[in-house]
Amino acid sequence: MGKLTTHVLDTAHGRPGAGIALELYRLDGDARSLLKRTLTNDDGRCGEPLLEGDAFKTGEYELVFHAGDYFAAAGVNVPQPRFVDRVVLRFGIADAEAHYHVPLLVSPWAYSTYRGS
Repeated sequence: MGKLTTHVLDTAHGRPGAGIALELYRLDGDARSLLKRTLTNDDGRCGEPLLEGDAFKTGEYELVFHAGDYFAAAGVNVPQPRFVDRVVLRFGIADAEAHYHVPLLVSPWAYSTYRGS
């Protein structure tokens, strides 16, 4: 069975993004349904898959990472408003039998993602 996982890397400090709040939404047109709210662990990962089993379905999803709050809590001096604050990643799941891993590499000034393994 397929599953959805994520992790966050703090590229400004060269370490996992620990304690970052995130939400997962399922999209249906313009409607968003909150599926999960969680925090990353000390390794920058979630303790369990965000979706798996019968809950893991094809469709469009959105992950919202509270990166700005993370950097503020770490004492990073960033201007207001923050350049990178909430990072919103919209992506599609086409194969409910596959593993979709959506990592986030983030700093106060940039971010990137990719479909990992």
